[in-house]
Amino acid sequence: MKIEHVAIWCKDIEALREFYVTYFGARSDRKYVNEKKGFASYFLSFSSGARLELMHMDTIPETANDPHKQFTGLIHLAISVGTKDSVDQITNALRAAGFAVIDAPRKTGDGCYESVVLDPENNRIEITADSALQQAAPGARRIGGESGAA
Repeated sequence: MKIEHVAIWCKDIEALREFYVTYFGARSDRKYVNEKKGFASYFLSFSSGARLELMHMDTIPETANDPHKQFTGLIHLAISVGTKDSVDQITNALRAAGFAVIDAPRKTGDGCYESVVLDPENNRIEITADSALQQAAPGARRIGGESGAA
């Protein structure tokens, strides 16, 4: 089994699409529009792994969650960018473009190298380097390791 995709409701579907295409190399499919329901979506694909679906409907209310605080439910998307240098470069590019950096690049207590930023709609994005565990032992599981917990 595998996760096929994760979906995000968004206010500005075009801005969010551009963010993931520009900073994470996502490839976008054609926009799907259902005029009757007032629904639109894009599926974004990455070099591997699950896809990201961006969805928009005017009737969806904004979240009441504070993006700077932790809460129950889905809390972040983690995107592996390969190396520590890539984590640093992308985080610096996002900071320079005015995006909020919640946690600067760092090595966590469980040995991961990551940063946490907010996308244009305040979704938490964890930018990670490939862990030594994943590189050394395909199929090995990382236990624990929550952003902000280390």
